[in-house]
Amino acid sequence: MAASQRGEARIRAAFDALYQQHGREVWSIVFARWLNAEVANDICQETFLRLWQQWQQGEQIRNPRAWLLRVARNLAEDYGKSAFQRNGTQAPEYLATTLSERQESPPERLQRQEALALVRRYLQELSPSDRELLTLRYGLDYSVEQIAEALGVNVAAVHMRLTRARQRLAARLLRTGEFSA
Repeated sequence: MAASQRGEARIRAAFDALYQQHGREVWSIVFARWLNAEVANDICQETFLRLWQQWQQGEQIRNPRAWLLRVARNLAEDYGKSAFQRNGTQAPEYLATTLSERQESPPERLQRQEALALVRRYLQELSPSDRELLTLRYGLDYSVEQIAEALGVNVAAVHMRLTRARQRLAARLLRTGEFSA
């Protein structure tokens, strides 16, 4: 095997390992921001394509995880800007649904589904940053420490931002009259 082929094989192996190690996290960061699996898939692929292109150009990336997360967040932000330009909103085209696996009676299931639909509707109206935080914490079950690391901020900032995001969501829900304090 020629030296260039061995080098290419090493790059491919390293790339595959990074994808296995960080692919889900990259996808989760984008999904948390837009609540759209198709968008998350597209941006995740674009992020790893850019990593591959950097490596093909001989660029050395000191911290691939941090680089991947930063590029994914930037691409997600760019998506929001282009969505706003296309249709005047940054709201996702649709929201993914996650339902509990516990057994419920039909009236309980209906009540929970109605409450979830209302929460999703108001979650959609929050800023992308608030949606991202709340989805990472409650939808994807990230710890505060994991969120801080993923977003590149300190833990205290995550606590403060989560508190404010929860307050904004709660205020919207309370204004509907559907929920009480």
